[in-house]
Amino acid sequence: MNLIQLVVAVLSFYPWSAGDKNQLATETGFVKVSTRDSRYLAFENDSVFIPIGPNICFPRSELSTQGIREYYESYFQKLSQNGGNYTRIWLSAPHFEVEPQTAGMYDSGLAERTDAVVALAEKYGIRIKFCLEHFRKLTNSPARFAGSVAFDRPPYASQVQTMESFFESGIGKNLYLKRAEYLANRYADNPVVMGWELWNEINAVPLKDPQLLLNWTQEILPKVKERFPRQLVMQSLGSMDNPSAIELYRKYMQLPTNQIAQVHRYLDEGAQLPICQAPMDELAADAVRTLRAISPDKPVILSEVGAVEPNHAGPSRLYAKDTAGILLHDLLFAPFFSGAAAPGQSWHWEFYIHKNNLWGHFGRFQQAIKGFDPVAQKAQAREIQRKNGLKIYALEGQNTSLYWIRDATSNWKTELVEGHLPKPVQAQRITLNSKKNNRITFYDPWKNTWSAAENLSGTQAEIPAFTRSLVVRVEHDN
Repeated sequence: MNLIQLVVAVLSFYPWSAGDKNQLATETGFVKVSTRDSRYLAFENDSVFIPIGPNICFPRSELSTQGIREYYESYFQKLSQNGGNYTRIWLSAPHFEVEPQTAGMYDSGLAERTDAVVALAEKYGIRIKFCLEHFRKLTNSPARFAGSVAFDRPPYASQVQTMESFFESGIGKNLYLKRAEYLANRYADNPVVMGWELWNEINAVPLKDPQLLLNWTQEILPKVKERFPRQLVMQSLGSMDNPSAIELYRKYMQLPTNQIAQVHRYLDEGAQLPICQAPMDELAADAVRTLRAISPDKPVILSEVGAVEPNHAGPSRLYAKDTAGILLHDLLFAPFFSGAAAPGQSWHWEFYIHKNNLWGHFGRFQQAIKGFDPVAQKAQAREIQRKNGLKIYALEGQNTSLYWIRDATSNWKTELVEGHLPKPVQAQRITLNSKKNNRITFYDPWKNTWSAAENLSGTQAEIPAFTRSLVVRVEHDN
């Protein structure tokens, strides 16, 4: 291969050579916590940023460099075409791990895989949150099922003897921070990367004294921030599915250097908390409201959510039946309308979203909130109202308010377990707020259609017939 052929081959690999690059990241800058309202995210130009998209942490069956590039090109294209602008990726998955064989030795060839994915994200207008680590043992923790990843770190076994030593010793901390520094040299100045998560579900690491994990997080968060000063840093915990998890979330999410209050929660029939077997909208809304009470002045994001077999034994059997995306719809809408800084961010990107071709739901959410700025409106989420068999989620602003109305008689149990089709909700007149309505429009996310109220009657809204859910946009007196 001569020099010209080599250059052409290299350029053909990188998506930024296509000449059709989305310049959004360059134009708007880095993502930050909004200076106007710390409950939301914003770009450097202070315009609000609402991250819409699922976890796409790693390809579950593809390991080749070209295959990984094609995988993310396909997923990012589908996500972008449907209004998505965000994803999360594990840099500790074998597809991207820059330290695969020897502690302290970094593989630039594997790093170029990540370079290519970052370039693809810029091409499609997608911001990335990178998760730095996920291992739970030094050795002997293989993938739990096909398509998963191993949860061990054999190269570190020659440096530290135990997981306790990794989190307590200077050697262990230095291993972590040197790797972070290597990545910072490549991505700290790239606005496509919105943030860095220290560890996936760090409380799942089985230490005798879990206080070590909190101490480590408290020490490492500011040190990682030093390496990524223009990007957000945060920590994550396992599913909020038992009573003790709530107090654990309180300790971690209230750390001042933990910039985003993240929560994971799943529909799990083996979970201790009954809310984890409730309708998806209710379990998602409850997780957000719990974190909002813990961290009222931080962005709250339901950053992992989905449905699993009892006790996280694998993806839920419900997914095969949910070809309409009932679960996905509810986990997207309920968090945002409960005061989260984003819609819910689904797990199971391959087993559920891609397999059932549910990408359109991200576009429906984006359409439902289009033009609504929760920061400018000083929006406040109201407790769920229950009227006439309806659940009403409200984001009420100064002169514009959004309402997501969910049929309370239809949920995952009635549709996916009992096999009952949802019944249409009849048109009716309801009072949504106490202010005089000036204009009311309706968005049906299941039909992707807008309509307008013909007759306004003071504080009441005459909603049209719908199935499952309806979004109501009300422009009203201040």
